[in-house]
Parts: sequence; C-alpha cells; structure tokens
Amino acid sequence: MAQEYSGRFRRENSTVPISNYLEGIKKGDRTVLAKAITLIESNHPDHFRAGQQLLKDIIPLSGKSVRLGITGVPGAGKSTFIDRFGTELCKMGKKVAVLAIDPSSTMTGGSILGDKTRMESLSREENAFIRPSPSSGTLGGVHRKTRESIMLCEAAGFDVILVETIGVGQSEVVVRTMVDMFFMLTITGAGDDLQGMKKGMMELVDGIIITKADGANKENAIRTRNEYSQILRFLRPATEGWQTKAYTCSSITGEGIIDIWHVVQQFVKITKQSGIFFERRRKQTNDWLMTSIVEKLQQSFFQNEVIKEMLPVIQQDVEHGRLPVSAAVEQLMKLYLNEK
Repeated sequence: MAQEYSGRFRRENSTVPISNYLEGIKKGDRTVLAKAITLIESNHPDHFRAGQQLLKDIIPLSGKSVRLGITGVPGAGKSTFIDRFGTELCKMGKKVAVLAIDPSSTMTGGSILGDKTRMESLSREENAFIRPSPSSGTLGGVHRKTRESIMLCEAAGFDVILVETIGVGQSEVVVRTMVDMFFMLTITGAGDDLQGMKKGMMELVDGIIITKADGANKENAIRTRNEYSQILRFLRPATEGWQTKAYTCSSITGEGIIDIWHVVQQFVKITKQSGIFFERRRKQTNDWLMTSIVEKLQQSFFQNEVIKEMLPVIQQDVEHGRLPVSAAVEQLMKLYLNEK
C-alpha cells in the first residue's frame, strides 16, 4: 500500500498545510485554486507528493461539472467565443472555469499568451476562473496536469469547464480523452477548408461552430454551416446516439451563443439517459491511468543512470548498422531491469 503524504510540503523555506488548500478550494476561493493548480503543475518532488495528496482528498468533490473541449482553425476566434459564451453562462448563474492550453516558449516552457488579455469580459465575472496552462512541448504533461486541474476546478464548485486547445495536431486527440463534448470552431470560406479538413478531425468533434456569423458575413456563415452539415451526415459521429451538426454564432452580437448552450444541455441529457456520458467518463479515467503508467515508466527508464551512460553507445551501434533495433532494445531493457 502506498504511503500517505504527511500533509505538509516545503516551499521557499515555509511549511504549508495541505488542509489550507483543501478548505480554500471547498469555499471556491479562486486565489487558493490558482495556487493549487500551480502546485500540481510543479515538477518538484515535494510539490508532486503534496499535490497528489490534495487530489486524493478532493476526489469526492469532483466529477459534477460539464467538461467542454474547444478547438479550431487559426483565426476562428476561439478565445473571443469562450469570452462571450462563458460570460453568458455566468449571467445565468453558472460558475465557469477556462483551462487554456497555450503554446509554450521553446526557451522557458511558459505560456506565451496571456489569459485575461484575451478574455477581458469573462475575466471580470465573479463566477469565472481562467487559467492558461503551458503545454511545455509535451502532450503527456497536458494530459496529466489538465485533467488534474479539471478535478480541482470541479472541487471548487465550477459547473462548466472549458478546455481550449492549441488547435494543432495531436493535442485535439488528447483533449478528446478528457472532455464530455468537443466543439470545433471554424470560419466562412468553407470550400477550401473542407477540402483540407481531415476526416479524422471531424470525427473527433460533437459539433462544428461557424463563428463571426454577423453583418455581411452572416449569409456566408449560413452557407458554410449547410456545407458542413451535408458532409457530417456521412461521417461516423464522435458520440454514439448523437448526430454531429454544424451551428452558427456571433461572439460580437451574441446571436446563436445561447443556442450553443442549449445544444450542450441536450447532449448531456441524451448521453446521460443512454449511459454513454458515464461510460465515457469511466473510459477516460482508465485511459488516464494507462497513459500515466507509460509516462512513469518512460521517465524512470530515461532517468536511470546506467541507461544514461549506455544509451549513446548503443545508439551509435544502431546508427552504424552494428546492432539491430530489436536487439538494442533488449540490451537496454536488461540493463534497466538489472538496476531495479
């Protein structure tokens, strides 16, 4: 049985009780929540152990939100949409948390994009919490830390969790494994977009939202919506029992924003009635477990001192054709396991 963390961790020469974090989160204190997320994002061993103890304590308080993923093509207005959508939800009395997975600086690993500068209206709402999470160049880090941040936000009483993705490549696949419903935002001019759109990406999402449907662009947005709708009819839906459709909205005028929330409510109702909602949550938790095991083993392997010493030598043998790849792997595994 794993040893339970003592309940305190040392940071900057001071000892902070985990109970302080727990009580603050229960009260919905956004400052404490932000510090708790910083704690779980830290790679310091003491912080990691303290963070895991905190997560263990808040498990009974988590799982009650609706988790929404938001992705989209560059220029689609993801942040502007989230700003308006989240603000409207707050006006309805909902508590909204936004976890924005920002591009990371290749030098520092920090967030390039600011949070409040991109979502000015939502950041002023008392019932909103916005947190940029640097991807640090590793999808594994996003996988673990964003999931744990979701748990903390749920424990703090947030009803809707919005996860905004970088919007490129494999990150969408990762986010799909941690949200209930997934939206892709796009813009008008769908002719070229549809030609370049990967079928696999369209099969990941539960809805496509055409933004900037206002003014002279409104008619084009409606036409784009109809083009997407025709294609979606022939694709396998991302969620069993739910037909993926296209919608239009304007983050400027607000037209269609509330309709998107009604779509979310309908999705949750239908999937909960069928059991798909809960089955997806169970599958996602298991996926998190298996991914975490692989990450831990990988970390342990490459941090092993013998492996650090021998890997460059064996790599040279492989590169120069002196050793087959499979034999190299077997040799490295023997070295690793003998050290255990």
